[in-house]
Amino acid sequence: MTQDRPQRRSQGRPEVVEARRVVVKVGSSSLTTAAGGIDPDRLAALVDALAAARGRGTEVVLVSSGAIAAGLSPLGLARRPRALAAQQAAASVGQGLLVHRYTAEFARHGLVTGQVLLTQDDVTRRSHYRNASQTFDRLLELGVVPVVNENDTVATSEIRFGDNDRLAALVAHLVRADALVLLSDVDGLYDDAPDRPGAQRIPEVHDLAELADVDVSRAGTAGVGTGGMRTKLDAARIATGAGIPVVLTDAPSAGRALAGEPVGTLFHTTGRRRSTRQLWLAHATEGKGVVRLDAGAVRAVAERHASLLPAGVTGVEGDFWSGDPVDLVGPDGQLVARGLVNYDAAEIPDLAGRSTMALAQERGAAYEREIVHRDALVVLEGPTPP
Repeated sequence: MTQDRPQRRSQGRPEVVEARRVVVKVGSSSLTTAAGGIDPDRLAALVDALAAARGRGTEVVLVSSGAIAAGLSPLGLARRPRALAAQQAAASVGQGLLVHRYTAEFARHGLVTGQVLLTQDDVTRRSHYRNASQTFDRLLELGVVPVVNENDTVATSEIRFGDNDRLAALVAHLVRADALVLLSDVDGLYDDAPDRPGAQRIPEVHDLAELADVDVSRAGTAGVGTGGMRTKLDAARIATGAGIPVVLTDAPSAGRALAGEPVGTLFHTTGRRRSTRQLWLAHATEGKGVVRLDAGAVRAVAERHASLLPAGVTGVEGDFWSGDPVDLVGPDGQLVARGLVNYDAAEIPDLAGRSTMALAQERGAAYEREIVHRDALVVLEGPTPP
């Protein structure tokens, strides 16, 4: 479904005003009451702001926290449980309630919503991320507002509030968004804890290295939403490094932020767009094991961006399977890269140090392949996330 786009205003922040597609992330504390239930007035106000942006011709993707928090009250839980199974139960109950509310509120504006639940596999494995990208494209073509969340009910590691900040940055890249808006309970980034006398809001950031002396440890609340300011800066680093500008502000300022008004903090881009899968490998995965490289393989991978061949492998650590993300480590123990491995951990020791030609002659054509292909590998520089 195509529509003529309304004439856009030239005033305000051009990074937002001229954006044709925007990802908006809202945190749990901006949507729920102190008791843990959904606050209907807050949610309605957010939807009003997003619908207004849609009315100006901007495509909107919403990344919404709040599923676990919304499930606490119906389950009679006074606080977020620590046990993974209990968190998953709360997410299962709360996700339905949350999406129901969004569906009803967007319907007031004649808009249809679609739920999208993502896991790491959805954008690190080739067939999965292609499907995810195509799904988003089709939803937006049809005029649907996608409502995105991590698939907490099937998570295999501990669910952490605040992960949706990183998820939003990665989704912004996946859907080729022109801007990312992070909504919190703080109206921007401050040079000190916002409640301290003299603290000043930082209106723009051109380089996150400038924030080395900024204390963000006390920014944000630690109630139902525990992501805090640090996870938002991590998200800003991911997005701006991939060529996507970021606005950080509070939920009541969503409408003004989406209209391009100079609210909150604007993070300018610092890099160019890169492969979606590489971005997710760097920022949304943890190595399931370690593959050790000799010095020649380190140079090939890090400098020439070549695939990792069996000849350059000296050993493995951990228990992993073909298709898992693994860390590639040099002779000095330095983490060099992360990639999706083509062999199980148990297979690699017999292949290490040997050429693919020799392996193919001995074992068949199936063994004439890389340990990690360069298209499924990302070189990591400096301290690496997560």
